[in-house]
Order: sequence, then structure tokens, then C-alpha cells
Amino acid sequence: MSPKRIARSVSSALLEPAYLGTALRQTFREGYGRADLLADLSAGAVVGIIAIPLSMALAIATGVPPQMGLYTAIVAGALTALLGGSRVQVTGPTAAFIVILAPVVHQFGVGGLMLATGMAGVMLFALGFARMGRLIQFVPYPVTAGFTAGIGIVIGTLQVKDFLGLHIEAMPEEFLEKALAIAEALPTAYLPDCLAGAATLALLLLVPRVLPKFPAPLVVLPVVAGAAYAAALAWPDAAAVTINDRFSYTLGGETLAGIPRLLPPFMAPWNQPGPDGAPLTLSLGLIKILLGPAFAIAILAAIESLLSAVIADGLTGKKHDPDSELMGLGLGSIAGTFFGGIAATGAIARTAANVRFGARSPIASITHALVILIAIVAAAPLLGYLPMASLAALLMLVAWNMSEARHVLYVLRIAPKSDAFVLLTCITLTVVFDMVVAVSGGLVLASVLFIRRMAEVSSVTLVDTSAGETMHGLRPGVVVYEIAGPLFFGAAEKAMSSLHEVGTEVRTVIFDFRKIPAMDVTGLINLQSAIRRLRSEQIDIVLAGVHGQPQRVLAKAGTDDNVIVESDFEAALAPYRAFESSR
Repeated sequence: MSPKRIARSVSSALLEPAYLGTALRQTFREGYGRADLLADLSAGAVVGIIAIPLSMALAIATGVPPQMGLYTAIVAGALTALLGGSRVQVTGPTAAFIVILAPVVHQFGVGGLMLATGMAGVMLFALGFARMGRLIQFVPYPVTAGFTAGIGIVIGTLQVKDFLGLHIEAMPEEFLEKALAIAEALPTAYLPDCLAGAATLALLLLVPRVLPKFPAPLVVLPVVAGAAYAAALAWPDAAAVTINDRFSYTLGGETLAGIPRLLPPFMAPWNQPGPDGAPLTLSLGLIKILLGPAFAIAILAAIESLLSAVIADGLTGKKHDPDSELMGLGLGSIAGTFFGGIAATGAIARTAANVRFGARSPIASITHALVILIAIVAAAPLLGYLPMASLAALLMLVAWNMSEARHVLYVLRIAPKSDAFVLLTCITLTVVFDMVVAVSGGLVLASVLFIRRMAEVSSVTLVDTSAGETMHGLRPGVVVYEIAGPLFFGAAEKAMSSLHEVGTEVRTVIFDFRKIPAMDVTGLINLQSAIRRLRSEQIDIVLAGVHGQPQRVLAKAGTDDNVIVESDFEAALAPYRAFESSR
């Protein structure tokens, strides 16, 4: 396909309007029957049960009550499925957000987190509406792999506290200080929590080997919770810490333990508690401060959701609409903040389970949200008996799978040194600082390396001389320089500076443009500078084989009347060829 046709295709794609709910509309357009409905209801029920403990664990790890994770899966999960562009995507809280959301909670309270999530939702909708969904795929792999591995390290480390039942008065804000506090608190390990955590982790690893087609958390967590409850009855002074012990809520003026047995309540984010426990004071200054965290939430949500959707496409053979998915996720996030939700994104593990258990349409993801809603209304008191150590063990396993340690080591072994450097830098920045710094630094570093690589592949080479026979059969005094590669900033100066000083016998220089796919203003300025120098020596200039985007750049800029611009390379060379008999 020619550059002109590619540009036309991209332009038409960007100008085409984005629509909500493309996945659901396509499903019904292709035909949706009773068998499809039953498959979706079955898959959604299983995934909903899987999502219950995960949603609670992720909310707790973020620093908010467990029900907020459940509310996120219900509201954002259902709306994104209804309005999005992926048929089998399951949306809810994910582990990747912990390293972004936890500092926001610490600094701005629950209200600040909800407000930042709503702002991120607006950004996500705007990205989708502007048809920017396809651009997310251009984030370099070392950057995404680096911050994902770093997130896994952070999450796994922070679960040690609840896994071992450590006593830490106040957890520091910075990761390295948190890790030091955890190490210093190791002597305070609580045996019942250690046993509950170790049993949960061991069973989570064992059950998939024995029952490979059965979701391990469905078996393990109820068994461990039942055993912990029985042990608490037998030895009340040596009971494992549970959700009921850690969390409480107020209803009708009475403080109750555990998770409220209520539908997601409507609440304005700006009226929720700030860092001091008092209602948040909404102001332009607060919104300005939260723009950074909101942008980080939006970018991470977009990357993870679209990555999960691509994986789902590979599993189902269907194609998702990235712009519709971002718009649906944005509206789901905005609505979620008014019902006690936190940031949500496409969950890769839950999406894969959804496909594995037979999901065929967004109805399965909507069913998953309804199952969680029913569980809150019908079984909220039972959920409170889950040991905190068991949820920590579940997140440890999620963190290990997320880090993909073996794959990271493989990439470090085979990748160019520059890519390995970007990967390690992103891991380090994520662990030591945060996701915002990691993604920003990784993208800048990857961009610099990209510029260097473009400079390496761009060159100007002398292919014809005036002495003896020449490749193109040109008469003496005419030389050809081949310019290869894009003339972008960073590459243009290196390429054009390699233009050798021409001899005094040279009267015409022909630039071969056939291998230049694109040129920016830096390349244009460097080319014009070289032409002016040659023209000052009374040398004629011919730009041969100019086509596509470089042709449009030159036409817009204009050229010297003494410079010949020709799109047909052979036609440009014809006047300068030697006589037929001399060839």
C-alpha cells in the first residue's frame, strides 16, 4: 500500500465517529439464541464468584474498605460490558492499580481517590471519543513489561504484612521504607495468620494440579475460612484476623463489623472523607493536584484494558473496538465513583476465565456483576469470615503471575541492550518511586532510543562517481547520492552531515529519494542547508524519485527554481546519461 493510501486510511479512521456498545450490538446483529444465553449465564456466574474475593483483596490492598472493590466490579463491570467494545472482557479492580491508588488514598483520602477516578473516567471517554484507542498499542513492550513486573514486586512485598500478621503501627508512604518496616516487624509474626496464609497459598498452588478445570479460589477460600472459624471457636485467643475484625460500617447509627449487606449506595465523591477523615472540600486547586494521579489512572486503565481485549480477541477469534471500549470504561468509571467504586480496568485473568468457561457476549460480564450484587445482598456476613492472611496469599499469587519473572529474564537475555535497559529502568522506577514516574521515564527513554535507532538507519551514500563506468551510466561530472531511511529529527543531521565534499569536477548532484518514506521539518531544513552549500559552488541539484509524504513536504515548502524535483527517478536521470555508445 502506498504512503498516500495509508495516510488516507488513517485519516478516515480518525474522522469516523466512535460509537458506544459496539460489542453488544454486533452480538445481536449476528444472532443471539438460547444456547448463547445459557453459556453466558454459566460463565458469568463462575467468574462472578471468582471476582468476589479478588475484588475485596484488591480494595483492601489499596487502602479502602473491601465493599468498595465489590461496588467497582458491580457498577463499572456492568456498564463497561454494556457500553464497551469487547465481547468477553471482564472489568473490575485489578492489581496493577494498587501502586497508583494506595498513595492517593494516603494523601487525599477515600474522597480524593473517588474524585481522581471520576476524572480519569472523563479522560478515558475523551480518548475513545477522539479515536485514540489504537494509539495505545504504540507504547513500547519494554515499558509495559517493566512497570507490570515492578507492580508485581511491590504488591507481593506489601502482602507480607497481612500474610504473616505483622504488627506495624503506621506504614510509611515510600516503598523502600515500607519494605524496611516489614523487615523490622518480622519478629511480631502472628502464628494463626501465618498458618492461614500458608495453607491458602499451598492449596491455591495444589488445587489447579488436582482440578485443572476448576477455579481454585472457589475451593480454597471457603475451606480455609471454615477451618479458621472452627479454630477460632476452639481457641478464641488464637484466632486468625478476618475481614470482620479489620473493617466496620455504620448503619442506622450502629457500628457493625464486616461488609454492609446493602446495594451500592449513591454517594457524591466530593462529599467523602479526605485524608483527615472530614468530608473532602472540592476546589479548583484540589482538581489541579489530582490531574497527575487521574492521568496515570487513565493511561494505565487504557493500556491494561486494551491489552486484555487483545488477548481476548486471540482466545475467541473476534475483534474488539478499542475506542468503544475506552468510552465504555470511561462512563463505567465515572458512574462507579457515585456508587462507592474505585478505578477499574479490563482484568486479564478474569477475562481469560470468562472465555474458558464459555462466554460468548457482554451478557456474561453483566451476569458476573449481578452475581457479585446478589452475593453482597445474600451473603455479606459470610464474606466477613475470610481471613486477611488468605486474601494476602491470593494477592501474592496474583503478583507472582503478574510479574512474569521467567518471561522478564528471557527478554533480558535475548533483547538488545537498549531494550533491556528500558525494561530494568521501568522496573526500578516502579518499585522505588511510582507508576507515574515509571511510565513517564520509560516512554521518554524509549523515545530517545527510537531517535537513536532512526539515526542509525538513515544515511547518505555516494553510489555514482564521475570516474569511469557508473551504475547509472551517467556522464562525467554527475554524481548520485542515495538517501536511505526517514529524515526525522535526530536522524536528519547525521544523514546529511555525511554528505561528502564533492570534487571540483562535479557539476551536478542527484539525490536519490526513493528510499525516504517520510521527512519532517528538521530533515527539510538539513536538506535545504546542504542544497544551499552545493548551489553556492554553482552545482546543479536534482531531487529524483520524490514521492508520498516527502513530496508533499517539499511542495509545501517550495524549492529553489534551479533545483529540479522529479517523482520519476529514471526520467530525472535521462538528461544526464552518457551517449548510448559509451554505455
